[in-house]
Amino acid sequence: QVQLVESGGGLVQAGGSLRLSCAASGRFLSVRAMAWYHQTPGKQRELVASISSGGRTNYADSVKGRFTISRDNAKGTVYLQMNSLKPEDTTVYFCYAELETSANIFQQYWGQGTQVTVSS
Repeated sequence: QVQLVESGGGLVQAGGSLRLSCAASGRFLSVRAMAWYHQTPGKQRELVASISSGGRTNYADSVKGRFTISRDNAKGTVYLQMNSLKPEDTTVYFCYAELETSANIFQQYWGQGTQVTVSS
């Protein structure tokens, strides 16, 4: 069974850093786009950062210059380095990936979510 497993959330003081990780497990042939989203209660899930298979990145304006997304294609893993954290970054973060589960067939997967809490 293919799934994404997240780790690295937690509680940190404002100005601190956290690193989120998300690893794809199970049987798949390759990984296309990978991304991190966040979602606060009552709101839609919003893109934080994305990275293509070729390494092209995209960031939400609110995190530009503070967060860095990266990936390890050999491990099927995506990371989110979060620096200069602010209380408003507090929310649940979800990883996303497009996995090739059979030849030229890509499916979308979501991680289970990890809580990030930034205290003032």
